[in-house]
Amino acid sequence: MDNYDTVDSHEHPWLGRLIKVGLFLLAQSIAVLLVSFVALLVSFETSWSATTEQASLLQPGDAKSGSLLLKQDGAYTEAIRLGIDVDITVSGPTLRTRVTQAFRNPTRDWVEATYVYPLATDGAVDTLKMVVGDRVIVGDIKERQQARIIYEQARRDGQKAALTEQERPNIFTNSVANIGPGETVLVQIEYQEPIHQSGNEYSLRVPLVVGPRYNPAPIVQSVDFRKDGSGWGATASDPVPDRDRISPEVADPARSAPLNPTSITVHLNSGFALGEVKSHHHNVKIESPDNRTRVVTLADGTVPADRDFELTWKPVAEKAPSVGLFREHVGDADYLLAFVTPPAAEQATQKPLPREVVFVIDNSGSMGGTSIEQAKASLLYALGRLQPNDRFNVIRFDDTMDVLFPTSLPADAAHVGEATSFVRALQARGGTEMVPAMRAALTDKINDTNMVRQIVFLTDGAIGNEQQLFETITAMRGRSRIFMVGIGSAPNTYLMTRASELGRGAFTHIGSVEQVEERMRGLFAKLENPAVTGLSAKFSEAKADVTPAIIPDVYRGEPLVLAAKLDKLAGSLEIKGRVGDRPWSVTLPLQNAAEGKGLSKLWARRKIGDAEVARTLREMAPEDTDKTILALALDHQIVTRLTSLVAVDKTPNRPDGEPLKLSELPINLPAGWDFAKVFGERPQLTPTQLRERRADAGQPATRRPAPVTPDAIRLPKTATSAEVKMIAGLIMIVLALILFVFNRRRTLLTDAA
Repeated sequence: MDNYDTVDSHEHPWLGRLIKVGLFLLAQSIAVLLVSFVALLVSFETSWSATTEQASLLQPGDAKSGSLLLKQDGAYTEAIRLGIDVDITVSGPTLRTRVTQAFRNPTRDWVEATYVYPLATDGAVDTLKMVVGDRVIVGDIKERQQARIIYEQARRDGQKAALTEQERPNIFTNSVANIGPGETVLVQIEYQEPIHQSGNEYSLRVPLVVGPRYNPAPIVQSVDFRKDGSGWGATASDPVPDRDRISPEVADPARSAPLNPTSITVHLNSGFALGEVKSHHHNVKIESPDNRTRVVTLADGTVPADRDFELTWKPVAEKAPSVGLFREHVGDADYLLAFVTPPAAEQATQKPLPREVVFVIDNSGSMGGTSIEQAKASLLYALGRLQPNDRFNVIRFDDTMDVLFPTSLPADAAHVGEATSFVRALQARGGTEMVPAMRAALTDKINDTNMVRQIVFLTDGAIGNEQQLFETITAMRGRSRIFMVGIGSAPNTYLMTRASELGRGAFTHIGSVEQVEERMRGLFAKLENPAVTGLSAKFSEAKADVTPAIIPDVYRGEPLVLAAKLDKLAGSLEIKGRVGDRPWSVTLPLQNAAEGKGLSKLWARRKIGDAEVARTLREMAPEDTDKTILALALDHQIVTRLTSLVAVDKTPNRPDGEPLKLSELPINLPAGWDFAKVFGERPQLTPTQLRERRADAGQPATRRPAPVTPDAIRLPKTATSAEVKMIAGLIMIVLALILFVFNRRRTLLTDAA
């Protein structure tokens, strides 16, 4: 008897049956637990997501960032992405960028590719070209819904087609239909953008990765429907209705090699003799054909698309030109772009007013890794720059919030020391509930009109509910001025620039710890010196449509940038304002304007931004805003939230009966981010270091009520008692083994006798 079946068949059938019943119950229990464990994994919700979305198979409508997946027998598998090439030509005050993304379909299937990618916030996207095999497809601007209908019809008919849609001013989606087996696809996007200037430094930034966004859960509100006889009910308001279209699929850097190799070339023609040219986050090679021109390429050839590319340059002279005037004639109109830097405010005799500065620091999960170190270093530098007659406070937030002091306190050594200890102890974790923190910062408890009130907000801006933040600023800004400090390798510059515009402040970006002192010094030059106020622009002869319509204040070292559409290029432009307590003006003859490129597109893009701001400020009705944006987009052929680029090859290419399969591919995690902080932890709503210190000291804690945490993950309940069956099964097996051994021993003794 070498096995249980022999015992069951020949000598003791009841013993074998007992073992079989025990094994059956044990196997059933293990199966139940395995199913429960799988269900647990599927239902696991990361710490950074405020929604209850569960893992699921990708569907054709789920656009993920920079992705290419192939569906095979009901499951999606990755296809190969060849890479990205970025070619930039700088011509004086503007640049033209061409982004080429190359794909190859290595399968035997016909494929549709859908991917999401970032572009410059203030860029005017106007060109789409696609090369598939031997066919070149050029896109046209259409209304968004019409473009989608055209694309879907071409997709069904087997025609090659491409569609470019805007999700945010800095996030776009491309869809490419009917890519044949073995074909290589090139998708090329072009956009026009102004050069950025601060003091004597000029710069450009190329975003290369869409950072994962924190999307707050929909808000459920009780509503009384009794007027129509239906009684009470509930409605849900989603602050991020397009969350699926802006949430990229991100590769875990610990499990996969870097994706999306990228090459970059910059042809820099500044218009003046160049001094220092510097790449801040990538190693580059720089060639110098002449003193006004540079050719910049990546030293390593290609790099992963995991951080923004930033290039700055300075004139060889000590100071940059204070005035730049450029013109372009398109159709029956002339377009003008003016850069005017007012003189430094130190020339003013007015004594600076005392300040109240409220610092807000984001310590959410997306700030994990190097970002939180950059933010803490920046805030510590700022605390060290406070003057004794200043008042200040510090707010930190993730999906909870702490306010350091009940109200802003004098910046003496004791209070600054407490704030320094508070900041040093911060750690990154949890979600990014930015709106409550902004509300707390904008709440003016002192209300002293003799003090300048400034808010310095340090964050990566990785949220999807930007519009909620803009509306909060609009409703509560009062006399506060908001200065946004973008942290990390891939900040949400759309949020930063719009928030600072609505808050009548400025935007500074810090991409590495090495930049902290330089960039924060520049920020404090803005905070500590009076702004140039009361600015106005007047054309002596030309009838002009000027943007921005309401000219903002300008801070030290910043140029005033105006774009205008003119009926004729005649006369002059006069700009007036006050530098501190002194009047200031400058007159610019229009005939002195130099030739520029793409100015009409930039004017239209800025006018569209004006309309969006007017809508947020409730100065323009939503329907009027949409009408204005649509007219500008169609007239100037640029992509907006209401218009898209669509291209269709008129010749059907996919054979009848051949199915079309979806393609996507994940992007990299932005450089410096901590994958586990973003995706691998659940929110830990433990008391912060501030609350613990104050509790230990017997002081009251200033903390808003923490949001209700999601229910803890539980194993799903089943219709069987797995634990009981497992115990019963084990008991039966042990009992059977004891009886078997006893019976075996008795048999051996009997045989021996």
